Amino acid sequence: MPVTVTVPATTANLGPGFDCLGLALSLHNTVVLEITPGGLTVLVEGEGVGALPVDESNLVVRAIKRLFAFCGRPVPGLHITLRNRIPVASGLGGSAAAVLGGLLAANHFLDQPLPLDDILTLATGMEGHPDNVAPALYGGLVLVNEHDGRLLVEPVRVPPLRAVVVLPDVDLPTLEARAILPAKVPLADAVFNAGRAALLVHALSQGDYDKLSVAMQDRVHQPYRIPLIPGMPQAFTAAMDAGAAGVALSGAGPSVVAFAAGSHQTIAEAMVRTFAAKGLDSRVWILEVDTAGSSVRCD
Repeated sequence: MPVTVTVPATTANLGPGFDCLGLALSLHNTVVLEITPGGLTVLVEGEGVGALPVDESNLVVRAIKRLFAFCGRPVPGLHITLRNRIPVASGLGGSAAAVLGGLLAANHFLDQPLPLDDILTLATGMEGHPDNVAPALYGGLVLVNEHDGRLLVEPVRVPPLRAVVVLPDVDLPTLEARAILPAKVPLADAVFNAGRAALLVHALSQGDYDKLSVAMQDRVHQPYRIPLIPGMPQAFTAAMDAGAAGVALSGAGPSVVAFAAGSHQTIAEAMVRTFAAKGLDSRVWILEVDTAGSSVRCD
């Protein structure tokens, strides 16, 4: 009997929470896995058709194989259907969703399934950092740190929030966006970000929009990444002028995320016009917070 795994999109960093803060959003990828006598079949529907590989290099397949290898189990035949709504290479956690989808689907077929803590550790090992996989797994706003080889996960309860996500048509691979970052940051910038990140967690947990314009400021990664995306500085300004309470790159970009109490469509349209002035088309989503995280069900 096939298993179906649904994983939400995520927006990581949220400005100052570099590599340690992420929020799950109401946009989802679905992995349907069926064990077969032999062979591999991968079908892609929705986002990534024609772009994502359908062989053993597919990230979902790699995650499935990783879990079976970790548990000392041979890899069986696999029939996989990927129903994707998260855009590829968008800064919305598509790779984290793929990794978790594969791991959770394979875990279902173990006689003694691994606990979620182990799934998170494996997913982080494949991703390289936990700020997308933790909220995608558990849902909501998640603060996560590494200590002595362990991941310390702290869910943060938030009230209902709506996020405006705008994705300009720019090719910005995550590896390129990470490579541009300096190896060291000035002490003043580290102090700035520590204070802003603490304020951001408080503001989101309280739904305090008045503090978000300050709380979402960042000096560690956005000053280096924003220039890679034409029109992004102007899009930030346009979003704030249109009523956004706070705005940031979503993950490494090129998506931008803005929070507001209202006027969400107006904020989105303002950013779209800004990118259009630079010759870029954009896509828009207005999303709720996903509080459920990843789910597994048998069809």
